Amino acid sequence: MVDVFGNYVIQKFFEFGSLEQKLALAERIRGHVLSLALQMYGCRVIQKALEFIPSDQQVINEMVRELDGHVLKCVKDQNGNHVVQKCIECVQPQSLQFIIDAFKGQVFALSTHPYGCRVIQRILEHCLPDQTLPILEELHQHTEQLVQDQYGNYVIQHVLEHGRPEDKSKIVAEIRGNVLVLSQHKFASNVVEKCVTHASRTERAVLIDEVCTMNDGPHSALYTMMKDQYANYVVQKMIDVAEPAQRKIVMHKIRPHIATLRKYTYGKHILAKLEKYYMKNGVDLGPICGPPNGII
Repeated sequence: MVDVFGNYVIQKFFEFGSLEQKLALAERIRGHVLSLALQMYGCRVIQKALEFIPSDQQVINEMVRELDGHVLKCVKDQNGNHVVQKCIECVQPQSLQFIIDAFKGQVFALSTHPYGCRVIQRILEHCLPDQTLPILEELHQHTEQLVQDQYGNYVIQHVLEHGRPEDKSKIVAEIRGNVLVLSQHKFASNVVEKCVTHASRTERAVLIDEVCTMNDGPHSALYTMMKDQYANYVVQKMIDVAEPAQRKIVMHKIRPHIATLRKYTYGKHILAKLEKYYMKNGVDLGPICGPPNGII
């Protein structure tokens, strides 16, 4: 099972063997689940067992329970985290409460961990509402830090894409008032994009209005965002998802900056978006691209 070649043979038994053969192999694994889960090849065998043995078989619960007391060690391990993810995906959630219990008070630390952030997302996808609730409560306590973290931002994006409306609204509330600053952040800008995409219509309008009403002219929030390497993508998303009336306002705010935006690499992205939009809708915006070969 821990051999570079032999593990593939065992994996195939779990995939194509009879139930009796699978259960016989599982019996050989019992007592060794933790050591196998942390081993490069053994972790693959454990994952196949979890995937191909029916979850109602008692041996599955017994195997999983061997990780009790070692959950955090596995989650932070390059091999073990895959086993924990597979447990969450394949095993009945009622049997996984010990994993949820191990995460108490650790959600922020795990969400900012390269492997832990994946496990948190699997919990949100597969576990019962009363299991995910304490996880979400801890996430909401640290939204501001998580959106700016290289791993934590993925967890917050996941909630925005797949979470309950009330959880999305809590995240949007944290973003409001900070759209300009967060949109210029490498990681947080992705969260702002997801907020604009997945917020309610009312919340979306408020977020877009925030950048349209902050100053005007060369120091406006919208202009700053349009020429920024990260924030320009947020503006593009706003153009895509805004209600028609609000989109017109955004376009009106952009037009005075067209000539200047040509000078910026990221400003050109906005111009391309505008050109595409106006062509699609049969409206002429005027010359938004510079003259050929730099001739004036």
